[in-house]
Amino acid sequence: MQYRKDRSFKFTPVRILALGFAAVILIGAILLTLPISAQDGKATSFIDSLFTSTSAVCVTGLVTLDTGTHWTYFGKTVIICLIQTGGLGFMAIATLFSLIIGKRITLKERLVMQEAMNSFSLQGLVKTSKYILTFTFLVEGTAALIMSTVFIPDYGWVKGIYYSIFHAISAFCNAGFDVLGVPGKEFGSITAYADNPVIILVIGCLIIIGGLGFFVWQEIYYTKNLKRLSLHSKLAITVTAMLVVGGAILFFLLENNNPGTIKNMSMKGKLLSSFFASVTPRTAGFNSISTTDMTTAGRFLTIILMFIGGSPGSTAGGIKTVTFGMLVMTVVSVIKGREDTEIFQRRIGKDTVYKGFAITVIALALVLTVTMILSITEVGKTFEALLYETTSAFGTVGLTIGVTPTLSRIGRLLISFTMYCGRVGPLTLAIAFANKGMASSIKYPEDKILVG
Repeated sequence: MQYRKDRSFKFTPVRILALGFAAVILIGAILLTLPISAQDGKATSFIDSLFTSTSAVCVTGLVTLDTGTHWTYFGKTVIICLIQTGGLGFMAIATLFSLIIGKRITLKERLVMQEAMNSFSLQGLVKTSKYILTFTFLVEGTAALIMSTVFIPDYGWVKGIYYSIFHAISAFCNAGFDVLGVPGKEFGSITAYADNPVIILVIGCLIIIGGLGFFVWQEIYYTKNLKRLSLHSKLAITVTAMLVVGGAILFFLLENNNPGTIKNMSMKGKLLSSFFASVTPRTAGFNSISTTDMTTAGRFLTIILMFIGGSPGSTAGGIKTVTFGMLVMTVVSVIKGREDTEIFQRRIGKDTVYKGFAITVIALALVLTVTMILSITEVGKTFEALLYETTSAFGTVGLTIGVTPTLSRIGRLLISFTMYCGRVGPLTLAIAFANKGMASSIKYPEDKILVG
């Protein structure tokens, strides 16, 4: 009786989180199908609208229709609202409206907020939500103001201000959507500003800030002394710095002699593009150089960076930098013959290590499975292109080497599902819809197997 009772579907915080994102995606898709959303005044197909809405809510950036040329300002505004909701989390937006109307935050809502923010406890969640909202709007507003110095002279006051706000939100939320496309030059991202230090550095910094995590910045603000930061913040900052710097150096070496990317650029352009190519796979999706023309090694390096992604509790996707760092140090500890994973003279609990391995294995299985199915449905596409596309979708990155606009209906639905899994989290999604009927206290006899 107890087993049958446990199998009944309950709206747990994890399930509410997963279903909440799905509901926001569906609402966005319906709005984007309206004729008022498209520049030709006709209704956009539901598949394309669903794909765009999923990409926006999951802050990915993959698009089947060029954002700048297909959508009206109404459609673009819907997209940027979906990006902001997806980047902050729908619970943060719900909290904002609750605070505005003076509604009390219930315990159940706090539990969902805890799951959405990857928080260790319920204490101070509302205060943290206020901080997240204030921090987000302050950073986005400052970035938009700086970028307006470039966009206003290029596009005029109204369009320049709108473009500045749009790209500030898109970059901070690691979405990768842009509205710079014009007829005949669709899907160009920010390649026109490849040698503009203001646009490249501001968007690059926004990506890093958004991908580092709200809790890290909150701790930096209140702690002041970097030596007293928590292990989580130290690991997130360290791994992020290593990936950005190491990736930039590798991209410069790999693409320096490639005429299709940075060979013919000035040294300033080469350095800016190498830096940006290292930053944007960390789930942003903007590109200042042609991803299609990159070397095979450059594209493979991009796939690796996309799979790792950003940090926990941020607007980024992927398996997360902290998970990657912990797994690397676990391997180091095993090689050294130590029983526990040790980082910065601290020991990591085995349950956390198991969770990290589970996240990585589920993510890898998802990427490989979707790539396998796409290799059947997408005739004529190379394995590299499909793996690139799937990893980009899972990591909520948005980079592509020309596959997205030509995907079949099945392919678009598969990539949409992959983006959803990447944003909600593969482990969260698995836990949300798993039936936990058997008692977890049962332990079986221990035995040994050979490994390695």
